[in-house]
Amino acid sequence: MVMNFVTKKRKLGMTDIEVTPIGLGCNEFSGGKGIFGVYFPDLPQSKVNAIVKAALDGGINWFDTAEMYGFGHSEAMLSQALKSAGARDNDVVVATKWFPLLRTAGSITRTINTRLRFLGGFEIDLYMVHEPWGFSSPEAEMDAMADLCAVNKIRSVGVSNFNVERMQRAHEALKKRGLTLAVNQVRYNLLHREIEKEGIVEAAKELGITLIAWGPLSSGLLTGKYHQSPERLEQVPLGRRMLIKREIEPSRPVVNALVEIAKIYDVTPAQVALNWLIHFNDETVVAIPGATKVRHAKMNAEVMKFKLDDDDMARLDEVSAKLKL
Repeated sequence: MVMNFVTKKRKLGMTDIEVTPIGLGCNEFSGGKGIFGVYFPDLPQSKVNAIVKAALDGGINWFDTAEMYGFGHSEAMLSQALKSAGARDNDVVVATKWFPLLRTAGSITRTINTRLRFLGGFEIDLYMVHEPWGFSSPEAEMDAMADLCAVNKIRSVGVSNFNVERMQRAHEALKKRGLTLAVNQVRYNLLHREIEKEGIVEAAKELGITLIAWGPLSSGLLTGKYHQSPERLEQVPLGRRMLIKREIEPSRPVVNALVEIAKIYDVTPAQVALNWLIHFNDETVVAIPGATKVRHAKMNAEVMKFKLDDDDMARLDEVSAKLKL
């Protein structure tokens, strides 16, 4: 591995906010609560502190959380961990999300102080609509977000899991308010490349929108550990276990390629998968792998210290394009 290579920070969309290509996803800090809590173990604050410190020490400068990651539990855990590590507000970029289910756009402005309270003094650098599930239109949601920008409650606006049409509508609505849509957070990894076929990648490049890849290791499948030792699945919470089991065999060709390439660079298969993700589309895509252990955070950060060559990038592109999950 070429350790003197350092991947530079990238701007979130057309904003002046700069982030490392690898961030830390904080869904794992849900504390077993909320819609997504069943997928992860309940981590004590001490372990979260150690994970966040390892990420910071490795050069990661931003953290992605959400209201629905434990109904504020993840936000609060993240805030405490950042404080424990001695991080100040200006040292880091914090992204969080409003959950729209059974809500209208008015909830965005009504609930913002709750988000800020859980974050305990850390600014919301990026605020996203978590899903396209609200009662209000994208235009109304973006107007509410723009109102928050106007009173300095948030620094930038994003969406999550929006298709091309809704992403474009959100972009146009913000443009009328003198703002830009910074990001669209979407599922994207070597096993799930639907956003390419759906035109989301192309549209994001045209509009200058950053794509944040969630699930960049496909629930751990791209680490290769479950292919090598299927019995390890019994240690995984039921929700994630069901997702992983049905994709183990179809994903084996990609994992085999990751294992072979990893040996060349003296890294792990997971690091190869993440490296492909943050370089395949130039600077359009950044990724937010999570971590339940300190070593995960360290390995995630090390992804920014090397770059796959064009042949290896092309090989992974070819083998993953053939998959039918």
